[in-house]
Amino acid sequence: MPRRHLPMRPAWLCRVCAGQWPCPAAQLDLAAEFHGHTVALAFYLAASMHDALDDMYRLGGRPDKTAMHARFLGWLAPTRQSRGTERPPTLP
Repeated sequence: MPRRHLPMRPAWLCRVCAGQWPCPAAQLDLAAEFHGHTVALAFYLAASMHDALDDMYRLGGRPDKTAMHARFLGWLAPTRQSRGTERPPTLP
């Protein structure tokens, strides 16, 4: 059975491949685990990002919040358009 790519705290590195978590393998695992529940996945990742930021501050670091957002949430594909951005149908 393959090992799951889980975070190692407080460094937030993958326990399997030592990449920044969520590593590409963890992203695939999470997408499969939360299939059909993208809002729940976004909440889980946002909570994980918050925990990672807290851990980094506790260790005396100054994390780049933009980079952390891209790392934890930036890989999520938008599943629907925002309200107000839909184009009206064109008439023939």
